[in-house]
Amino acid sequence: QVQLVESGGGLVQPGGSLRLSCAASGSIFSINAMGWYRQAPGKERELVATFTSGGSTNYADSVRGRFTISRDNAKNTVYLQMNSLKPEDTAVYYCSAYILEMSGKTYYDWGQGTQVTVSS
Repeated sequence: QVQLVESGGGLVQPGGSLRLSCAASGSIFSINAMGWYRQAPGKERELVATFTSGGSTNYADSVRGRFTISRDNAKNTVYLQMNSLKPEDTAVYYCSAYILEMSGKTYYDWGQGTQVTVSS
């Protein structure tokens, strides 16, 4: 079984920065389309930033220019650098990825989420 484990969330003042990390571990043959989604209270989960299967990046309009997604393929880890944070960025942030296990099993997986709170 593969696990996606997020870290780096917390409380930050408006205008501040945070860096989220998500590491995949387990019986991984390949991992693609790693990315980040978020869900604020009372709202649906929404895309924040992802890598496509071709390696390009997609950003939500609300975060473009402030957030940067990056990855370390050797470590099966994806990062989200969040700058100029706003109160409306407050949400639980989830890592996601398309997994191909050594067994041949394929599925789209989610991490457990990490809370980001932007408040003065």
